[in-house]
Amino acid sequence: MTTQTQTQTQAQDPAQSQSSAATLPKVARSRAELAEFLAPARAAGAKVGLVPTMGALHEGHGSLMTEARARVGETGQVVVSIFVNPLQFAPGEDLDRYPRTLDADLELAGARGVDIVFAPTAEEVYPGGVRAGETDEQITVEPGPLGSVLEGATRPIHFRGVLTVVAKLFGLVRPDVAVFGQKDYQQLVLIRAMAQNLCMGIDVVGAETVREDDGLAKSSRNRYLTPEQRTASLALSRVLRAAQNGARHGLETALLEARAELRSAHKVDLDYLEIRLPDLSPVPADVAPGTEARILIAARVGATRLIDNMPLVIGAPAPAQA
Repeated sequence: MTTQTQTQTQAQDPAQSQSSAATLPKVARSRAELAEFLAPARAAGAKVGLVPTMGALHEGHGSLMTEARARVGETGQVVVSIFVNPLQFAPGEDLDRYPRTLDADLELAGARGVDIVFAPTAEEVYPGGVRAGETDEQITVEPGPLGSVLEGATRPIHFRGVLTVVAKLFGLVRPDVAVFGQKDYQQLVLIRAMAQNLCMGIDVVGAETVREDDGLAKSSRNRYLTPEQRTASLALSRVLRAAQNGARHGLETALLEARAELRSAHKVDLDYLEIRLPDLSPVPADVAPGTEARILIAARVGATRLIDNMPLVIGAPAPAQA
C-alpha cells in the first residue's frame, strides 16, 4: 500500500496550510457506514475513486487524491482508505511503530477534496481474525512468481497481505478507478495484474512519485530518519539518476554507473539494485535500443528501509532534469 526532512510534520505540508478552509471528509469506521455514505453516489450513477493508504499522509498521497478527483470528476466520490494492514507485515517488522496520524490525515484529505475516509479496525477488515503476517480467514490472494522477487525476496509474505487487503477494499468500495503511487512500483504492477486477471473491472492508475526538492521520494517512513540519515538517503535518487544517464549507452553501462554512484554513498546498506522491464520481467541480453525499463533500488539507512525507482530508456538519451 503505495518525503521532507525527518523533522517536518504533517502540519507543514502545503495542502494542510489550506485545511482551515477545507471541509473534513466523512469518516466511515465500519463496512455499514461506508456503504451508507456511498449509497447516494451509487444511486446517482456517479463515479467512485479509491486511494488506498496506510495513513501518515503526505503530499505524495495528496497527489494521488488529486488524480482520483480528476478521474471521477466533480460529481464523483473520492474515497481514501486509512488502514495499517497487519497481514503485510512479518513478525518483527515495524507494524507497531508505523506512524498513525489520523487527525492530520483528515485535514490533508479535506484540503484535497476527499469525500469519504474509510478508517476501519482490523476486526472490521478481517472478521476471521488477523495478526502480523497471519490471518485465520481461509482465503487470501497469492501474488504468484512476481511476489517472490525484489521486495518479495526480502519480505516473502508482503504481497500476499497487500493483494488480500486491496481485494477487500475493492470489494467494499467498488471503485471505478483506484490510484496508487509509482514509488511502490512492484505493488502497482501486482495490483494491476490482480485487477486484470480476476476481472475486477477497475481502472488501476499509477501516479508519478512525488519528491522533495533534493530528490528524496516522499514516504511515510522518512520521519524515522535522523538528519544525518536523511542526508545519506539522498544516495538512492542519485543512484537512479546515474542509471538513467548511463542507459543511453546500454544496460551494462546503466548498471555500472549506478553502482559507481552507490560506492560513493555512506551508511547505505543495499538490499537490491536491478533494471527490469516495465512488467518487472528480466531485461533480455539482446535488448533493443529504445526499450523502456525501470531501475529499482531498496536499501536500509540506519534502521529504516527505503525503496525507490525511476523509468529509463535503454539506448536513448537520459531525460532532462528540472
